[in-house]
Amino acid sequence: MAPFANKCYRSFAKKIKKSNLGVEFVYMAHHNNTHKENTIMKKLMAIALVAFMGLSSAMAQQVDLRRKINVSGSAETEVTPDIIYIQISLKEYLNGKKKVEITDLEKQLFTAVQKAGIAKENLTISNLSSWNYATEKKKNPDFLASKQYRLKVNDLNKFDVILEGIDAKGISNTNIESYDYSKIESLKKDLKVKALLAAKEKAKYMVEALYGKLGDVIEIQDGGDNVIQPVYRNYMMKSAMAEADSAPEIDFKKIKLNFTVNVIFLIL
Repeated sequence: MAPFANKCYRSFAKKIKKSNLGVEFVYMAHHNNTHKENTIMKKLMAIALVAFMGLSSAMAQQVDLRRKINVSGSAETEVTPDIIYIQISLKEYLNGKKKVEITDLEKQLFTAVQKAGIAKENLTISNLSSWNYATEKKKNPDFLASKQYRLKVNDLNKFDVILEGIDAKGISNTNIESYDYSKIESLKKDLKVKALLAAKEKAKYMVEALYGKLGDVIEIQDGGDNVIQPVYRNYMMKSAMAEADSAPEIDFKKIKLNFTVNVIFLIL
């Protein structure tokens, strides 16, 4: 019996050993997988922590805890335009049975412009309704031609002199087409500087009123160009006015310029 029992024991021990090895193998595989998962989770948590700290730092940097004051300053002025474009319309008319030709009216205009001391380059034709004048005249002897001119002046008094040198009955109408100021860009710069200084003065007395001290400029915002162009009424020189020999009055107004700036200063 003893030899048989020993043989059975050894056989059972071998089975047990094989069984333990399988369990140990399964356990080791599970342990390795768990370790990898833990490692990945740790890496993800580390990345999330770094991202959170970076976001917190960025948010902290965006919060400006400096004491400051935000004020606005403005400056304005008015100027008389020194570049004026005027439209002059000439038209033939009948003086009794005789027609006053457009060429005669045109000569009067050219002569008046020269006498006023205006360069001939400043007078140009802007519109011509008599481009087929010869053809229309043959078809209709009563056809009245007309021309429109564009005149550049820097003084309206000269324009009055020009009107006096033209047959009033031959002037259909005149009107101010556009206008400008020759030194407007330089004037804009001066006004913006004055607006900045006005903002600084305002900030200074407001801060000092609370026993503070004004610091350096943090930010400047330009409010943009605000140029107010006056609207001029057109005026007509028709037959009734021509018969009265009265030249039209020009309601000439000034150009208004207004500039605003917003400035932020530190408070020390």
